[in-house]
Parts: sequence; C-alpha cells; structure tokens
Amino acid sequence: MKDEQGIDISLLLDYLEEFLENFHGPISLYKFPRGQSNPTFRIDTPEQSLVLRRKPEGALLRSAHAVDREYRVMSALADTEVPVPQVYHLCTDNNIIGSWFYVMEYVEGSVFVDPALPELSVTQRNRIYDEGNRVLAAIHSIDIELSGLEDFGSAGNYYERQINRWTKQYRSSETQVLESMEELINWLSKNVPVDDGKISLIHGDFRLDNIIFDTQSLEAIGVLDWELSTLGHPIADLAYLCMQRRMERDLVIPGLGKLNIAELGIPSEEDFLKQYCARTGFDEVGPWSFYLACSFFRLAAICQGVLKRAIDGNASSAYGSELGSMVEPLARLGLKAAQN
Repeated sequence: MKDEQGIDISLLLDYLEEFLENFHGPISLYKFPRGQSNPTFRIDTPEQSLVLRRKPEGALLRSAHAVDREYRVMSALADTEVPVPQVYHLCTDNNIIGSWFYVMEYVEGSVFVDPALPELSVTQRNRIYDEGNRVLAAIHSIDIELSGLEDFGSAGNYYERQINRWTKQYRSSETQVLESMEELINWLSKNVPVDDGKISLIHGDFRLDNIIFDTQSLEAIGVLDWELSTLGHPIADLAYLCMQRRMERDLVIPGLGKLNIAELGIPSEEDFLKQYCARTGFDEVGPWSFYLACSFFRLAAICQGVLKRAIDGNASSAYGSELGSMVEPLARLGLKAAQN
C-alpha cells in the first residue's frame, strides 16, 4: 500500500528492517515542507525517528540531486569539527521507493529561515552569525586527503567551471529569455579571476537555514543539504552566505534588505569577513564583487531549475513554483554586485 507520496510503506519497512541495525516498525512518514531539491522525510517508529532523503521522481538534470554525494561527504565528515547528522545507509535500488535514497540521524534543534532572526535577542543573533562563521571556516579547513575526498571535485579554475556548469543547467531549465540573466552570464564569463590556487571542501549552498542549532545553547549541531558540495574555491561559500545581506526582505528567500543590522546585533560584512580570515588564516578574500555576482547567478540558476521542475510536475513541494519569481531579481542583484 502506497502513501500520498507514492511510497510503498510496507516495502520500505521490510528494506529498512533488513539493512538498519535494531530498526523495527511500524513506521509513518512525514514530509518536511522545505527542501526544494531532494524530498526529505522523517521516519517515525515507536522507538525512534530517522530522516530519509531521496532523489525526486521524473526527468532530472544531469548531475543534479546527487544523494550519493551527500551520503559520501557526510560520512567523511563524521568525527570532525564540522557538525553533520550521522548517516546510516545509502540505497541505490530504484525498486524500493522509486529512486535512490539515504537514511540519517534525526537531529532535534532549531532552524532559522529569516536571516534577520526576529525571534532572537541581540546577543543571540550575534551568536548565530558567529557559529555560522565558525562552521564555515571548519568546512574549509578539512584535510581533503585525510578525509578521503581528494577526488570529490575536478581540477582547474573553479569559477570557470561553475559558470559553464550553471549556464548549462540554466539553459536546460530556461522557460523564458531574461535580459538580466543574459547580461550577468556575459559579465561573469568575461571577468573570471585568475586561479589563486585556493581549494577546499565547499558546501555549495551554505546559508543559516541549512544549519540546525541547539535550541538552548545555539551551538551549530548539524549542517544539512550537501547536494552541491564539491572541491572548489572556499570564498564561494563565504560570498553565498553573505549574499542575503543584499537581498530584499520581501523575496521568497528573504534577505536583510535595508535593516539596521548593527542594532540587530548582526556583524557588519567587513567584520564578518575579517573573522572568517582570522579563522582560516587567509590574508584577504580577493575579488569580492565577482564572488558575490557569481553567487547571485548560481542561486538564480537553482531557482530556475526548481521552477522548471514545478512546471513539469516534479517539484519537491508547492513552494517550488514561488522560487521562480526570484530568478530575475537575483540576476539584477548580481549585476549590481558586479558594478561595485
């Protein structure tokens, strides 16, 4: 018997009882409302809760929705300074629920969607941003060879490869011609910085709302959504995290807009970058305008892909179609960042 997500609960239960130690049913599934790329579910039993993360159904863009890469990198980060949920099993048999999936620990805590953190105090906001900075520096300080991730990404200029990759992804999901995106793609292609040799593990979608925080201490206890992780230039993650400072409050993914962040207890961008450099040992961040513009382009391309899946009926949630409205504003913000 299949549930509303088309998953055969009995077949899934039999599989999990076979491959997970001390796992026993009955089970129920709850689909998390957020997460536009890989549908994510909480599995509840009388004794415990786990999380199942799967590829979406339907036609997928090449190299997208790589749950096996998520499973690999989270396995590699166990017992490091980077907090990740423990992963238990990767299933590559499409016959169980219709696609590959993996099962991991359910981490209880708080996730903050709004970067302004309106539910917190000034001191708590400062704590959250400091934790985000600390964890990002920890990711970029991982010993790639020691963690077994030396083949986790391609060699060569990271930004050149990223622009080529996301332009192809954008073209594959394009639903209309947007002049702002065309102009941004053109600018980025002509302004790729010289490769400075920096390379690290990067998360690829590092935002505060992809971190679980301990509800009491506000310590970061789980970094999620590793689908876009690879080996690349570490400042890409830093710029992606700082991007929301320039995004308006009324976007589907809200930014800080024109808020007085000093009054809120949120560190200035300058202080945030200095703090990151102190933790990583970097002397400087480099061509910041390019890094920001590239981040806006990547997010715009991601939103376009979600919109295309929504149109095709393969989106992870109804929220996916709303993200399509962000493509053009993000492209304009990318152009604005390029001009600074």
